Amino acid sequence: MTDTKPLDGRVALVTGASRGIGYAIAKLLAAQGAHVIATARTQGGLEELDDEIQAAGGACTLVPLDLQSPDGIEKLADIIADRWGKLDALVVNAGVLGLITPTAQLSSKVWNEVLAVNLIAPARFIRAFEPLLKQSDAGRAVFTTSGVGSRRAKAFWGAYGASKAGLDILVQSWANELADSSVRANLVNPGTVRTRMRATAAPGEDPLSLPHPDEIAPVFASLCLPGETRNGEIIDAQG
Repeated sequence: MTDTKPLDGRVALVTGASRGIGYAIAKLLAAQGAHVIATARTQGGLEELDDEIQAAGGACTLVPLDLQSPDGIEKLADIIADRWGKLDALVVNAGVLGLITPTAQLSSKVWNEVLAVNLIAPARFIRAFEPLLKQSDAGRAVFTTSGVGSRRAKAFWGAYGASKAGLDILVQSWANELADSSVRANLVNPGTVRTRMRATAAPGEDPLSLPHPDEIAPVFASLCLPGETRNGEIIDAQG
């Protein structure tokens, strides 16, 4: 018989969980038995997520969090250490688009925000949560990257693309360091998905022509399983 709750008893943290891909990932991890710690800036979206998870019999802890807060990530790690003493799965999904515009026109304000959220925050999560992931018998870390990251530069996507290219190298470097541990770290490129960010980036596109986040979430969830062995890979969610 297939185990319908392969994450039963495990603790998972998902960032950017108030909508889109993060919402779908958090919902699925809870359905698979994990206690989900859901973070985002949007309180209303988190409360909707909590309602949906609880209605399905799952468990969720909500943590409103601005990833640009000077010490919010580190304080969250301390709270999780005190309450659970470990973290079994870390899904760093939150991101910002910045502006789709000629690179020479990008202001320092845009650069600072995009790099802070898309690259520096993941680095802070690695630093703050590596000890907790190592306390798990099979710590798993998953990061959301993009097709316009290290593998394909695209005109007008300079800030977002550079941040994701940096993320790819950051996570793959860390994964190499983890090779002899029980922790595994990978990246997922979700592709074009029906999200608010995609609608902003491509306003003329028919959203109904794109996969729903619920269709992408299983790829992330599979990388959170204790039996997952891949490490340092970039997985394309849509093949």
